[in-house]
Amino acid sequence: MTSDLLVRGGTVVGPAGARRADVLVRAGAIVAVEPDLAVDGGSDLEVVDAGGAYVVPGGVDVHTHFALPVGAVTSADDFESGTLAAACGGTTCVVDFAGAGREPWREALATWHDRARGRAVVDYGFHLTVTELPDDLEVATARFAELAERGVTSVKLYLAYPDRLMVDDDTLGRALAASRRTGVRVCVHAEDGARVEALVGEAIAAGRTGPEAIPAARPPTVEAESIRRAAALAGAAGAGLYVVHLSSAEGLEAVRAARAAGVDVHAETCPHYLYLDQSHLEAGEQDFVCAPPLRGADDREALWGALAPGDVEVVATDHCPFTIEDRRRGTGGTGWENFTQIPGGLSGVETRLSLVYQGVVSGRLSLERWVDATAGAPARLFGLDGAKGAIRPGLDADLVVFDPGATRSLDASGLHSRCDHSPYAGRVVTGWPALTLSRGEVVAADGEPVDPRPGRGRFVRRSRGPTAA
Repeated sequence: MTSDLLVRGGTVVGPAGARRADVLVRAGAIVAVEPDLAVDGGSDLEVVDAGGAYVVPGGVDVHTHFALPVGAVTSADDFESGTLAAACGGTTCVVDFAGAGREPWREALATWHDRARGRAVVDYGFHLTVTELPDDLEVATARFAELAERGVTSVKLYLAYPDRLMVDDDTLGRALAASRRTGVRVCVHAEDGARVEALVGEAIAAGRTGPEAIPAARPPTVEAESIRRAAALAGAAGAGLYVVHLSSAEGLEAVRAARAAGVDVHAETCPHYLYLDQSHLEAGEQDFVCAPPLRGADDREALWGALAPGDVEVVATDHCPFTIEDRRRGTGGTGWENFTQIPGGLSGVETRLSLVYQGVVSGRLSLERWVDATAGAPARLFGLDGAKGAIRPGLDADLVVFDPGATRSLDASGLHSRCDHSPYAGRVVTGWPALTLSRGEVVAADGEPVDPRPGRGRFVRRSRGPTAA
């Protein structure tokens, strides 16, 4: 890498709008963003001609599951292939969930560090999956404080999957109280686990065992009720709450109602909830199984409508794909007998930036909201805004030269995930990264990897949010 790099002639997109400006990079950091920069770099200056294309901050995907074991199978992408795919699609930082079940928390972090170290192509951080907390609030608070000292400033608690992940309200309440004291953000998977289990039992007893039974077994009401319950606990604790993978209009209304009541609630959705629908499940297609499940057209429209004003602040991916064969094998490894044994999750880490950009193409989103939903807001909410998520001096030179006229098919054959199918097969998008730079180094060009060195990605220690005594 040369010491100086100039991205010239691009349209830089930031919170204040879009403007023609050059971006000067030195030693992996942004040092100037000005129109017509005059730089005397001599032979050490590398110039990238953006040609009027958009220059945007590298995407920040705060919801991935790389190398995640689910019973007998493991998600298709590890930190090497997953971050390589991310780079090809314009994402330069991911935050993955450490922990697969009820293992000790220090063990979970150590395991995930081992999985990422020496493999990641772009930068990464971790959330911690929390399945238990000490009953003593002081001890629970000390645990969160230690997490923050390790650079892990967010946790995720599941309100579903009672067999391996679900926490009760007392545990969530302690987590929220510890969050208020330490600034460690609490995220929730919001589905009412007890109600889901009852509906699942009814479906299987009635002989409805395939994917077509999933929409009724995990309806929007279980998402909305879980959000209401978690928001009430957050309000009582005076703490913030982040709802991952919001999927439904009913859940969205629960988020809005909680905010109207004064609760500090944030929400993300995923591209598959903006583009796909439950007809795939109704047709029995196992490769579209995820949780929460795909919804209907009205839910998609509600989520798109909530993105523009920022009622849903973030689009992340919940990237957790499985190969066709592993779906067939099921979580037990010998084939699934009912839908609860189908490993769930879809791919998206490579396609997210462009899929959300289609909102700009269609007039649903401004350029600024596109950039904020995919980079700025996730960086702010998860303690990365001191290094990522914007184009300004002092931040990492994570930059994407985005060609708004490029077209690309989203078939699996043209993507870089190790998953052998794409949920967006047959779709052609307009707008794709022409160049992706991670800390000033080109890692992808025209959607293909450039010098993809496993291990160049670094663990990013994230800052914590505000605290209260």
